[in-house]
Amino acid sequence: MKEIYLAGGCFWGLQKFFDQFAGVVSTEVGYANGPDHREGHSPTYEEVCRSSGHAETVKIIYDEKEISLSELLRFYFMVIDPVSVNRQGNDRGIQYRTGIYYTDEGQLQEIRPVYDAEQEKAGKPLAVELEMIRNFFPAEEYHQKYLEKNPTGYCHIPDRYYHLTER
Repeated sequence: MKEIYLAGGCFWGLQKFFDQFAGVVSTEVGYANGPDHREGHSPTYEEVCRSSGHAETVKIIYDEKEISLSELLRFYFMVIDPVSVNRQGNDRGIQYRTGIYYTDEGQLQEIRPVYDAEQEKAGKPLAVELEMIRNFFPAEEYHQKYLEKNPTGYCHIPDRYYHLTER
């Protein structure tokens, strides 16, 4: 199993989006690549919403025999605006920034061609951070699988993207 961390605006919709794909073993929403917190203390949703510096992020564990990192990233770019700074849909703030946070340098061999192709398509530099995961704090339980628990909850990702595959 491999893992990748993707920030793409509100993490509720991004989690639901990636849960539909065969080869995605598990997803978990949380707060990534912000300042480290004192030991034993994770940032709270309220702190993140007050610009703690963390990005709402989805940790994706995937089986590379069933789905490649390149495929995951092509799906990711399908549902974000890669040139928008600290904003996706109606959500605004540093916690809604976009980012691809990898776990080892070897992943860059798969990430870079997809990233570069998206940048060429956009015709300008992407606002998607591309860096090593520095930290990840799981979000509170009520955020996990939020849109499954609250099907009418808001998300910037159009509903049609949640039905690309039947699992």
